[in-house]
Amino acid sequence: MTSTTIAAAKSAFKIEDLDYHLIRASMIIVFVFFGYAKWFKYDVQGLAPFITHGPLIFWLYPLLGPQGATWFLGVTEWTIGSLLFLGFWDKRLGALGAAGATVTFIGTVTIIPFFPHGWEQSAGGFPAMTFNTAFLMKDFVLLAVSFYLLKQDLVRTDFLSHR
Repeated sequence: MTSTTIAAAKSAFKIEDLDYHLIRASMIIVFVFFGYAKWFKYDVQGLAPFITHGPLIFWLYPLLGPQGATWFLGVTEWTIGSLLFLGFWDKRLGALGAAGATVTFIGTVTIIPFFPHGWEQSAGGFPAMTFNTAFLMKDFVLLAVSFYLLKQDLVRTDFLSHR
């Protein structure tokens, strides 16, 4: 290995930052796989109730149609995943990806109160979740992770230290 390669590896992946890098890698995997699904018919149909009841994304169907809305989300997810990946080396790009991820998960958690039949009536309603509500609940954790990455990237770019 050349000295440049060794220096790059040491600067980008410090062992004391292992948790930070694992979280970044996990988010990249999430965005790659979720973005991939958007190119197939099964996801167009599966996303319909989420998009139509999302207070921040409902406009996608009238503007782009079901397939176009799904492709838009897929491109957005792959863009965010790419920015998060580039964040291993350029924290400004990582911060941009983390900001996009934060907005994404704000958009998805806001669907929960508007999702029809989100709470299982046979179990007494709230807090007994139906499958779709349970699927969205994971986004609270992903929102927190996105915010963590955003903060960490901004600190590492010295953006927050000048405030």
